[in-house]
Amino acid sequence: MGGLDTLREFSLLRWLREGRQSRRLILLIVFIALLLDNMLLTVVVPIIPSYLYTVDDQAITTRNHTPSPHPPVGTFQTIVSLYDNSTRVVSGAPGVTTPRPLAQTIPPSPLAPGNTSKVDTDCPKGNQELLNENVKVGLLFASKATVQLLTNPFIGPLTNRIGYQIPMFAGFCIMFVSTIMFAFSESYTLLFLARSLQGVGSSCSSVAGMGMLASVYTDDEERGNAIGIALGGLAMGVLVGPPFGSVMYEFVGKTAPFLILAVLAVLDGALQLFVLQPSKVEPESQKGTSLLTLMRDPYILIAAGSICFANMAIAMLEPALPIWMMETMCSRKWQLGVAFVPASISYLIGTNIFGVLAHKMGRWLCSLIGMLLVGISILCVPFAKSIYGLIAPNFGVGFAIGMVDSSMMPIMGYLVDLRHVSVYGSVYAIADVAFCMGFALGPSAGGAIARSIGFPWLMTIIGVVDILFAPLCFFLRSPPGKEEKMAILMDHNCPVKTRMYNTQDSQHYQMGDDMETESDE
Repeated sequence: MGGLDTLREFSLLRWLREGRQSRRLILLIVFIALLLDNMLLTVVVPIIPSYLYTVDDQAITTRNHTPSPHPPVGTFQTIVSLYDNSTRVVSGAPGVTTPRPLAQTIPPSPLAPGNTSKVDTDCPKGNQELLNENVKVGLLFASKATVQLLTNPFIGPLTNRIGYQIPMFAGFCIMFVSTIMFAFSESYTLLFLARSLQGVGSSCSSVAGMGMLASVYTDDEERGNAIGIALGGLAMGVLVGPPFGSVMYEFVGKTAPFLILAVLAVLDGALQLFVLQPSKVEPESQKGTSLLTLMRDPYILIAAGSICFANMAIAMLEPALPIWMMETMCSRKWQLGVAFVPASISYLIGTNIFGVLAHKMGRWLCSLIGMLLVGISILCVPFAKSIYGLIAPNFGVGFAIGMVDSSMMPIMGYLVDLRHVSVYGSVYAIADVAFCMGFALGPSAGGAIARSIGFPWLMTIIGVVDILFAPLCFFLRSPPGKEEKMAILMDHNCPVKTRMYNTQDSQHYQMGDDMETESDE
């Protein structure tokens, strides 16, 4: 038995050692991390608007119906007698009591059949409280992206110094704490804090995950395929999150979906702990291009802008669409999340199809078509009269964003290889900043715009912006390499391995051995 246990332990250690060198296992870890992160991102979409509206409505109802303990002098108080079935009206001052018939003095009960007001309704109309939820929900949703936006510039350079493993595991830990806070928070302040904390965890997971994939998949076509699969995890999270959250919230309660996500996060953390060994510091072998230099590259800015404005469309939909549905369609709680299912399914389809196809048809063309399709689809959303009318435009929005993301994420790594040093932490920090700007400006500005001029005008504005931005993707058709403008500046302090690309046919050649020889001299 001792020999068998030793053999099993040896087999497990060998599997872990091989797993650390397996690109597929690393891809699986990034896939799961993005899946859970985006499930937490979207599971709150149908829950928070309805939950906050219910809490605020209950607070207003309680405040309006709280009886005064001491009636003022000179007023009248109605007392119902259980003995003689009559009503006595008692003056605030000593005086004579006069019996009155019961039917003449008792006000109609809110539960009476003749009363037209409903105590519990699934169709709140466009009152001021409901319109105010646009701003509150928008700010809460935007807090995650805003914090992530502020954190990314620090995470990118950090991965260049200590490697990708430690930030990746730190992202899991922070996301777990945020999930538990969502489960048990009952006030707007705590929910806001949980959403903001999630932004820090998402920054660690997304920047480190994408950088890790770009570093292990050095071939441009393979990298595009791998990132497309990883974005499939993001798409599945976006797909499962809203319907999962709405159904669990409707039939189980607010806490249940977050506890299930917390359990899944623990399993993902255990896999990272054994495979990635996050206690080891593994810095990059060469000094990467500074973040400011990358941000001044116009081609990187165009790619980042495509990611930002495409995702801003769905970011504006997330807080505003459920409230608009509650106001105009009398939608039930579970329908608020199910409305996003077509967008999620089509995003999953788009990322998997164009992760491979975009390399063949041209990533610039794929992104240009995607931006146009986002704009057209988002313009069609306000024409829906029921939840079924949202299927086609939401499907188009998700499919088009999948086209843009699966094209622009690989092109960010390609531009670094072509024009800078092949270290990817900072450039994917920029990509994540662009993503976060869309999800920060979208909900915050979208909620205020929807409150001021209405949901249809909000959709019109972002749709026109996407259509106008689309032609800029043409400049990514054949970006010039750095060697076409100036001599390649080498860092002679360390061996450099750079993968160079031919801008015409995307064929590459390896310069690593020659560079190491020159560095040694």
